[in-house]
Amino acid sequence: MKRVLLLSLTFCCFLLFGEVLAQPFKFAHVTDTHIGGNTAAEDLRRTIQDINKNSEIKFVLITGDITEFGSDEELTLAKRMLDSLERPWYIVPGNHDANWSESGGNSFREIFGSETFEFKYNGYQFIGTNSGPNMRMSPGQVPRENLVWMDSVFRAAANNDMPLIFINHYPLDDGLNNWYEVIDHLKTRNIQLALCGHGHNNKVMSFEGIPGVMGRSNLRAKDSVGGYNVVTIQNNEAVYATRIPGVITKEPWTRVKLTDHRFSKVKNEWPRPDFSVNERYDNVNVEWEYQDDNDLGTGLVIYKNSVITANTKGAVYALDLKNGRKLWSFQTNGKIYSTPAVSGDYVVVGSSDGNIYCLNARTGQENWIIETDKAVLGSPIIIDKTVYIGGSDNHFRALSLKDGRVKWDFERVKNYISSTPLFSEGRLYFGSWGNDFYALDARTGIQEWEWDNGHTNRMLSAAAVVPVEAHNRIFIVAPDRYMTALNATTGDVIWREKKDSIRVRESIGLAEDKEKVYIKTMDGDLFGVSTRADNMDIIWESELDLPYELTPSAIVEHNGLVFVPSHSGLVSAVNADNGAVEWQYKISNAMVNPITPYGKNKILVSSMDGTIFCLKYY
Repeated sequence: MKRVLLLSLTFCCFLLFGEVLAQPFKFAHVTDTHIGGNTAAEDLRRTIQDINKNSEIKFVLITGDITEFGSDEELTLAKRMLDSLERPWYIVPGNHDANWSESGGNSFREIFGSETFEFKYNGYQFIGTNSGPNMRMSPGQVPRENLVWMDSVFRAAANNDMPLIFINHYPLDDGLNNWYEVIDHLKTRNIQLALCGHGHNNKVMSFEGIPGVMGRSNLRAKDSVGGYNVVTIQNNEAVYATRIPGVITKEPWTRVKLTDHRFSKVKNEWPRPDFSVNERYDNVNVEWEYQDDNDLGTGLVIYKNSVITANTKGAVYALDLKNGRKLWSFQTNGKIYSTPAVSGDYVVVGSSDGNIYCLNARTGQENWIIETDKAVLGSPIIIDKTVYIGGSDNHFRALSLKDGRVKWDFERVKNYISSTPLFSEGRLYFGSWGNDFYALDARTGIQEWEWDNGHTNRMLSAAAVVPVEAHNRIFIVAPDRYMTALNATTGDVIWREKKDSIRVRESIGLAEDKEKVYIKTMDGDLFGVSTRADNMDIIWESELDLPYELTPSAIVEHNGLVFVPSHSGLVSAVNADNGAVEWQYKISNAMVNPITPYGKNKILVSSMDGTIFCLKYY
């Protein structure tokens, strides 16, 4: 009787502190396989064979960067290989699977069934989420819809004291722009451990008191064989040991105590986002704001008294321009990263479900749909009742605005298109993720010229930039840090420069007088480059000094103010004459999408986490 009482008291103590001793078990932590890379497929096959031979491994967690470029071919190959695992396996995407995805993330969901997972094993709950960044270069971000899904999973759980292990590609640090929101969600539960990849190295971390473990990449790198980690859960501990497939399981390199961290007050070495800038300027205020339950990866377009945009749930919708109230919504079957275009009562947008949609801009009712062979991530422009839009099926099309009839179809695009084309002097200009840049005759679709940036790495393509034109010159910037001026008629290089002190990426804009091109550097500086000089001549410099900066969203000048987006939700208004900062406003901590000025003194702006603001300035 005393023995039974003692066991009962012991069990109650374990329950009280959330530390019930579960039966020991092992799982494999595999990450950063990068299928599409040189040895990636061979390294993954070796790991799969090794796991299949180890009967002690009960399941496999795969924490992102499954592929190198997120292509359908790479994803399909990865899935076929992983299907040979003889253990249950659970997978989430990483930045390589999302940021350069020709399908806008749709193929990952279709091929693997989901971008999130949740399961329970031996008294532990495991939950995994996507991490972006989605189709735009910026820090990672757990999608808004994933946070909403996580909340629904938590609400449905009968036992909120069950020990929780969280899985994401990114660490829960400032490389993930909403890390603090994720931590706040997790700390409502009995969170005990957070697992990640991304850094390619074994590393012990801490996220406001939540223990974190980064796993090594499965790639061999400079070794002859790759590797993964075998994790043993026993005695309220997670024991990590690196496994070299077919060779050796090394001695454990870390032991992490599993305990309830829900009420931990430990703070990270990086501060939470600071919104105090919104109190600093009294010449800007909020007219209205709207919060979507999903991510927003598009800009906003004005139609009469409404504003139209689209989200990653696949909804195109309109808000009242005066107060942000939703007016109508139209649902597609894929995530949308295509900024809608409006002409008359028509609004056109592409979807990652492979269709181009034309809707009635007043009611949201469908006018016509054109089916393509792959996702349509490019944004349309409408000129003289013709829609111009590029897709992921190697096509750039001209469509009749009235009925969607194909006027012409350019079928020789290398890789896919994800940006907005430029129309100038009867020509269309755009880049693709195949390192090429094109000029087409807008009337016939005939290629006038093609320029190759000389790279073999397609991630360096001038594909996310929205090109600008002045004085018969096309200006582009790209991830290779080069700024290039091309002859608009011939495609000849007028100048092409890379300056170590001016690290450009994909964000540029044209001054209203066309005398300078605005460029934003990775160091957060804003410069004006002469549109007439024969070199990269800096003729204007702003006092704006942003932190490290990545967002490719375009810079726009309107009525003498230059509006500058950032990857941390900060909107800056800069005087076009002297470069002084007139005002700043932080709408969120996520990447700012293309900004839409309107009227005399208002802008519409959204961020990737589903936030939309109408700002009025004086």
